[in-house]
Amino acid sequence: MNRERGNSLSGPPLTKTISHTSMVESLLEEEGENSRSASNASYGRSMSPTRDHRRRRSSSILSHVEPETFEQENDQHILTNMNATWMDQPGAWIIHAVIILLLAGSFKVVPGMTTKNAWTLTNTTYVIGSYVMYHWIKGTPFEFNGGAYDNLTMWEQIDSETLFTPTRKYLISVPIVLFLIVTHYSRGTHFLSRDFLWNCAITFFGAILPKLPITHRLRLSLPGLTPAQIS
Repeated sequence: MNRERGNSLSGPPLTKTISHTSMVESLLEEEGENSRSASNASYGRSMSPTRDHRRRRSSSILSHVEPETFEQENDQHILTNMNATWMDQPGAWIIHAVIILLLAGSFKVVPGMTTKNAWTLTNTTYVIGSYVMYHWIKGTPFEFNGGAYDNLTMWEQIDSETLFTPTRKYLISVPIVLFLIVTHYSRGTHFLSRDFLWNCAITFFGAILPKLPITHRLRLSLPGLTPAQIS
């Protein structure tokens, strides 16, 4: 009687323990599967092209450069930006007049070159050269700021992006004065002539419009020609 009673008392707790253990194991397996499926779903979303912010931004033709982060702003103020500060010197202002005179003199000595065509070529060469220098090339040739200016053109780096400073006003006035000089030496040319329209268009779109506040930090992205913004 005692054995039978002992067996009857020890049987049920063992069964309950086994059933409880199997239930816990099944719950742990279900949680593991749910976590794996959730991680796979999040990984799939992160790898999806539609969730890539940089790809979505680079697909637009016109875009604005994003503001600098706190770390980039600190890097910009650590040392003086030698790529732009030299533009405030008087010699940097005079060099524009020297370059224009040298270009005009070089084109005039070409046999058969008229004065009108010489000044038109001078204006075209100056505008293209200044556009490449101030609005096309980005960053600095000096490694002193951790790449804080890699997304900014030289025009945007001048005077720490402060608009309408004396240096900026001078750089805007130079192509305007050059255009007036070209117009003066093109006397007798109709205002709707090919030479006048060409000089007017290249001066406005190549030398004046990129310097206006409306185009500040604005980028025109051409597939295969314009480099992507560094993020």
